Amino acid sequence: LFCASCRNNGELLAGPFLYNESFPDALPMVSSIAPANHTVCSGSSTLCKLVSWWNKNCSNGSNDSAILMHQSDWLLWLLHGEYGVCDYNNTLKVGYDPEIGSYPSWLMSQPYSHMLPSSVRAPGVPIGPIKEDVRSQYGFSNDCVVCTGTTDSIAAFLAARTTDAGKAVTSLGSTLAIKLVSRVRVEDARFGVYSHRLDDQWLVGGASNSGGVVLRQLFSDDQLVTLSKDIDPSSPSPLDYYPLPKSGERFPVSDPDMEPRLEPRPDSDAEYLHGILESMARIEVIN
Repeated sequence: LFCASCRNNGELLAGPFLYNESFPDALPMVSSIAPANHTVCSGSSTLCKLVSWWNKNCSNGSNDSAILMHQSDWLLWLLHGEYGVCDYNNTLKVGYDPEIGSYPSWLMSQPYSHMLPSSVRAPGVPIGPIKEDVRSQYGFSNDCVVCTGTTDSIAAFLAARTTDAGKAVTSLGSTLAIKLVSRVRVEDARFGVYSHRLDDQWLVGGASNSGGVVLRQLFSDDQLVTLSKDIDPSSPSPLDYYPLPKSGERFPVSDPDMEPRLEPRPDSDAEYLHGILESMARIEVIN
């Protein structure tokens, strides 16, 4: 997600964009300025979202005070009140280079560069004290400090307490993401692979568009609970699907035109759910 926000009063200028939402209209412009196969050279990158929004709303010089805010930037801003503060995990897909600790020159020369977070820090470092009105309203202590955030899948990785090179963590949320500890940085947009910095190591990963959002489209929460009880996990499903919420896949295949495969649908909803879950597991194995 990201928001376009006004520096002066925090007014939202656009609704949030989902991080797996694609903006192919901006991809030619982004690809023309970025190095070949850079992480931002994907229609779902934050930079493509920013460029698409800029072209439609700011190319005539209006909204000069607009800034880009990732979801954690927005939430933390509500707590500390400082504009333009972000972490180097969230800014990766807008073009920030965590290896050199700055935005590259090809990005800073663009007319929308003023919208980028101006203060990019390591995840989990102090930003400043919590705002007094928030502190008093919710009863936080006087020494409460707000720190920079990270992405959801990296938070899931950290919760797994895996630090050895070669170890990987898969997290299933709205999409299916994988992070693998590496001593070297690996990136290639052709295959949907990118690397986040983790202190002095790297998290090499990618994210499939398959995941919980597909289940939400097909079943209610109650149905998922009830139908799951009728699934025998020791018996493999004969169904072979590729569950996507709509056209487009990012990883392990980078194909914006890839179509979902959710047919044939058996008469039994439990068998259908079984087939979808096993198909997601196969995607995880490929990852």
